Amino acid sequence: MRPLLLSLTLGLASLGSAKERPGDPAKGKVVFEQCTACHNAGSADKKMGPGLKGLFQKPKLQNGKKPTEPNVRARIDAGGGGMPPFKEMLTDQEKNDLIAYLKTL
Repeated sequence: MRPLLLSLTLGLASLGSAKERPGDPAKGKVVFEQCTACHNAGSADKKMGPGLKGLFQKPKLQNGKKPTEPNVRARIDAGGGGMPPFKEMLTDQEKNDLIAYLKTL
């Protein structure tokens, strides 16, 4: 393998998976725009789905699980309770950004 190609390959491998990269709340706010038809960001009041203000401070999600990053990501991926799955609709980085935004609510 050529030195430049080897360096490039090793450099890309060291970046890690998208799940390991931190989210950007500003970008997550943009991703959240597609969620606003069903979810409130500025209140805990229910729309079609639950209001998401204070999501990470709540004792549990609607599915009974604790509001941790992995549990929120799993809910985004799988959907449930009338929410469609977003596993294939959002990239891992968009999910990181969305979760970072949800943490600011």
